Amino acid sequence: MKKVNLYIAIILLASIAFIGCKNNSEKDNHKHDEGKHIENTSIATKTELEPVDEEEQGHGEELTLTQKQLDILDIKVDTLIKRNMSGFIQVNGQLGVPPQNEAIVTSILGANISSIRAIEGDKVKKGQTLAYISHPSIIIMQTDYLQTYNKLTFLEQDYNRQKKLYDAQVGSGRDYQQAQSAFSSAKGLARGLESQLRLLGISPSNVRAGTISQVAPVRSPIDGFIEKVKIKSGQYVEPQTPMFEVVNTEHIHADLMVFEKDVSKVKNGQLVKFNIEALGNKELTANIYSVGKSFEEGPKALHVHAEIENKNKNLIPGMYVNARIITDESLEQALPEDAVFQEGETFYVFIAEEEEDGTWGFTPKEVVVKSTNNGFSAFDFKEDVEKGTLFAQSGAYYLMAEMKKSEAEHAH
Repeated sequence: MKKVNLYIAIILLASIAFIGCKNNSEKDNHKHDEGKHIENTSIATKTELEPVDEEEQGHGEELTLTQKQLDILDIKVDTLIKRNMSGFIQVNGQLGVPPQNEAIVTSILGANISSIRAIEGDKVKKGQTLAYISHPSIIIMQTDYLQTYNKLTFLEQDYNRQKKLYDAQVGSGRDYQQAQSAFSSAKGLARGLESQLRLLGISPSNVRAGTISQVAPVRSPIDGFIEKVKIKSGQYVEPQTPMFEVVNTEHIHADLMVFEKDVSKVKNGQLVKFNIEALGNKELTANIYSVGKSFEEGPKALHVHAEIENKNKNLIPGMYVNARIITDESLEQALPEDAVFQEGETFYVFIAEEEEDGTWGFTPKEVVVKSTNNGFSAFDFKEDVEKGTLFAQSGAYYLMAEMKKSEAEHAH
């Protein structure tokens, strides 16, 4: 009986030990699975937080803009041009015309303005009537001429008659000389009055035919444009009173002022590049044809005249000119400063390419800037580009800012 109880006790202890081991084993397995789950969860979270590589998303270094956006931002697209980046003199001046291409129109006698036939800006021809003047003296001059002319006919006949008598030794020499003197005086007076009428613009032949005009025309002495009208209808004008100013812009040129320190560098034939504020960024060219020989005071400078090559109808005398006289013919490829972006020590320009849908793609291209003068930067490419490649001529900082903004949004 005692043996049986002992066996039962051993079996119970073994069962208890087995159950305990099993429970410990299950706990260990549970802890292992739990750790594995935690590790997997950590990996997933890490993967979600990591940024995706840009190349995997297909992101490239190109910014796309529509033509409307380019117009709003005033970004022009064009090929590279070569500019003179060194060896020039910076000067200022204004547009002008030679003295023979400007005229102040006046009346040859005191009179009243009867009518005005031209206004400022009108294109006129030489001899074209600009206004009419009226005054009793105009009528008197015509009647004096008519009387003198008619008297001249009688005096001429009397002179011829006395000459025949004198030649035939029938008439006296005194009568002949008096007839000759009277005829010569009348003829001179008639010619003087005739010249005055022509100056007034009145035809002597019409007066001889009996036509007396009450008005006289005031005509333009040159071809050109009416720059100023300084009279009003009914106004009385003296002979020296300016009535109109006429200017012929056909020979308009750049009148530049060169300071004393630069005079030795200037000579005829040199190229001049200049801009006029009223015409925007368009660059005009001219060639020096005359260098002055006397200085203007305050400031001490010399007048230099340059004939403009690419003239247009918008050029007006008096416009301010900002110019460069080229003294060195070294040319380099360059773009406006606004078309070059600097990031640290690196410089970029933007290649432009028109897409099939009409939009424009802009890609930065690294360059090495050599010099910057007069708002332009000369540079060399680190890598060759094809001839005829288009570039943004402005807005480089805006393009780069938009590109970086696009990249940042893409990264998120």
